[in-house]
Amino acid sequence: MRTLLAVLPVALGLLACSKQEQSCEMSPEVAKVKASVQLVHLEEPFFQIRTTADADRFLREHGLFARQFLQSQQYPPGVLSGTLTRLATNAGLQKLGAQSDSTFRGPALQQDLTHLFQYVRYHFPDFRVPPVRTFVSGLSQDLFVNDSLMVLSTDYFVGPKAVYRPNVPAYIMRRYTPAHMLPNVALAISSKYNQKSAANPTMLSEMVQFGKALYFAEKVLPCTPDSLLIGYTDKEVAGVTFNEGKIWAHFIEKNLLYNTAPFVVQKYIGERPNIPEIDKTAPGRVGAWVGWQIVRKYMAENPKVTLAQLMAEKDAQRILNASRYHPKVNRGKLN
Repeated sequence: MRTLLAVLPVALGLLACSKQEQSCEMSPEVAKVKASVQLVHLEEPFFQIRTTADADRFLREHGLFARQFLQSQQYPPGVLSGTLTRLATNAGLQKLGAQSDSTFRGPALQQDLTHLFQYVRYHFPDFRVPPVRTFVSGLSQDLFVNDSLMVLSTDYFVGPKAVYRPNVPAYIMRRYTPAHMLPNVALAISSKYNQKSAANPTMLSEMVQFGKALYFAEKVLPCTPDSLLIGYTDKEVAGVTFNEGKIWAHFIEKNLLYNTAPFVVQKYIGERPNIPEIDKTAPGRVGAWVGWQIVRKYMAENPKVTLAQLMAEKDAQRILNASRYHPKVNRGKLN
């Protein structure tokens, strides 16, 4: 198989042009959707903690955050306040907190969240915008999202210049930048609506499940590059796009679509730096990327299907059949 990333700059140029040709202006229908965002930055009051008494006061003043994100009720009296005091007075974490604050302080995050929630509420009018808190978690948890609270751990998303970075492999770490925060939020929100069959999962059902999540993120974050949505490099996106037919042929020829062995499924869906079973340059999670292309084709072939109806559809086989997904094998060379 031709090396997936052996794609000349022409491919990258074509992808860039396609994005530039799209209009990123919000439609009047979406613009009139109300989505008030209650955004509170907790970094400043957190780093004002000097004693356990200060920490106790912080926990009282931010009760919802303390109960849901910090799980305060699980700790014996004094334990959590002691931990918060040690963290807040740690010089290294203070430096990271200052970087987080300078990166995300300002109107941009509030505006971006508002637009995201407007798109979500346009497609799902029953969606209730949760209060949003930013926090420096000491790189313990990147996101927390449920119906009543959203916490964004900004220290995860400072980017390459951060004094401390998440303890994860490089291929995952590159997804922790300011530009990746909103795509991660969108994917987390998608789980509220992304229905799946209770039957034993197959490779196909997992591929389509992830594909639906990525399609959801695409629709609530229009004009966000594919690379940010799935966490690939531009070169990797160009490679899998050029070799889409060969990647699909691998799944067919190896009879993988209806495989139910978790270990096998995770090879193509789970976190890996690459998938040598396809090609040494095939990026990890390529099964999710193929699932995304199936869902895109399904929605293109069935324009009357709404995003809500897509997310409620549990039958992955039905989506595949109705998508008429048959990518051609590209045997040519780009000049």
